Amino acid sequence: MPSARQRASANAPDTSTVSLNEKILKECHDLYIEKEKGLITIASGLGLNLLAPRKKITILLLGNHSAGKSSFINWYVEEHVQKTGVAIETQGFTFVTSGKKRESLTGNATLHLYPHFKSLQDLKGVVDYLTTEISTSKQKKFSLVTFVDTPGLVDGDMKYAFDVDDSILWLGNLADLIFVFFDPIGQALCKRTLNLVEKLNERHADRIRFFLSKADSAGHESDRQKVLMQITQELCKRPGLNKAGFEMPTIFIPTLLDKPARCANQIEEVCKEIEKTINQTIQNTLNTLEKDCEKIADLVDEKLRNDSEARSHNLRARIRGLFFGFLGILLPFVLLVNFLASSSAKGTLDNFVGKNVSEKLHIYTAPVEKMWMSIPTQYHNHALIGMLVFSFVLLIVAKLFSRLRPTLTRKQKKVLLEQRSYVQGYVKGHKERLYREYLQQSVGSHDFDSVKF
Repeated sequence: MPSARQRASANAPDTSTVSLNEKILKECHDLYIEKEKGLITIASGLGLNLLAPRKKITILLLGNHSAGKSSFINWYVEEHVQKTGVAIETQGFTFVTSGKKRESLTGNATLHLYPHFKSLQDLKGVVDYLTTEISTSKQKKFSLVTFVDTPGLVDGDMKYAFDVDDSILWLGNLADLIFVFFDPIGQALCKRTLNLVEKLNERHADRIRFFLSKADSAGHESDRQKVLMQITQELCKRPGLNKAGFEMPTIFIPTLLDKPARCANQIEEVCKEIEKTINQTIQNTLNTLEKDCEKIADLVDEKLRNDSEARSHNLRARIRGLFFGFLGILLPFVLLVNFLASSSAKGTLDNFVGKNVSEKLHIYTAPVEKMWMSIPTQYHNHALIGMLVFSFVLLIVAKLFSRLRPTLTRKQKKVLLEQRSYVQGYVKGHKERLYREYLQQSVGSHDFDSVKF
C-alpha cells in the first residue's frame, strides 16, 4: 500500500511541463480531492463541508457586441480560438481554457469539465449555449486562466435564447475577475451593459476592471478623451460607480504593421492584473489550506474531548442507575419478607421449608412484621399499592438516569488521531514547502530564516 507521500507524488504534475504556480495550485487541489486521505473526505466524516480550491482563476469578459472580448482572448492565448468580427458572433457562453490537445466541447460536456459551474444548468436554456474551447497554448499565464466569453450585449429587440442577464450575474459570483470592455466606435453606452455592470458592482466591486478597448480606432486624442468622458459620466450616474480613483485604461490589440499607434497601449496592464490575481489566488489557496487543516484538527480534538466527557457521564449514569434500580427491586423484596413474616403465612411456610427453618426465618423477619403491624389493617392494601407504585417509579428513574451517551470505539479513536497527525504533520508540512517554493521566486534564499510560515 503506497504511503500518502507516495500517492501525492504520483498525482503531482510533471514539473518539466508546468510552471511552479500551476504546480502549486494543482498539488493543493489534489490534497483536497484524494479519495482515501483527501481533506474533503476527512472533513465530511467530521461534519465539515470543504470545497477543493480551483486550479485556475476564472475571468469573465463583459461588453457590447464587437467590443473586442474575443479578440483579446485570441491575443492573450496567441491562437485563434474565438471567432471575431463586427457581427454578433458570440451568442452563448464560451469557456476558453488550456489542455493537452485542441478540442471543442459543448453543452453538458462543459459542465462536467467545470463541476463548480454545475448549477448553471438550473438557468433555463443556458446549457445548450455553453461551449468550451481547449487550447494547448502555454503563452503568458494562460495555463492558469479560464476565460468566459459572454454574449455580445445590445439594446432593443435583440432576443436571447435564455436569460442572459441572470446568467451573467450568476457567473459573476464565481469569477475571480470581471473585465468590462467598452468599444469607442460601437455601443459603448449600451444600457443592458451598464445595467449589468451596476448590478455586478453591488456584489463584486473589487473584482471589476474597466477598459476602453479598440482605443486606437477612436480617432485623435481629443476624440478619445470625449469617448472616455462620456463613458465615465454615464457610469458615475449609477449608484456605487461614482467612486474616487476610477480608472479605465486604453487598450487595443497590437499588430505587426509598422505604423505608429495613435495612443498609448495599456494592454500589458491587463496582463499584470491577471498575474496579480493569480498570485493572490495562490496565497489565498495556501492560507486556506492551513486554515482547513486547523479546522479539521480542532474538530478531531472536540470529538475526542466529547468522547472523554461521554465516558465520564456514562460512568456516573451507570452508578445512578444501579442505585435507583437497587432501591426499586428492594421494595418488592421487603414486601415479600413482610408476607413471609406475617402469622397468616406461617402455616404455609411450615409446609414448604419445615417448622425449624420457618421459626428461624420468623425471628429474622420480626422487625419487618412489627413495622407492618404498626400500620392499621384497613390501610394495608393502600400501603401495598403505594410501595409497588414507588418501586415502579424508582425503576423508571433508574432507566432514565442510566441512559448512556455514544462513545468512540478504539478503532475510531485511532483513525481520528491518524487523521489529525496527517493534516497537522504531512499536509501542513506540504503547504509550508509549497509556500517556500512560491516565495523563492521573489525572496532571496538568505531571507528565509526570517520568514515564518
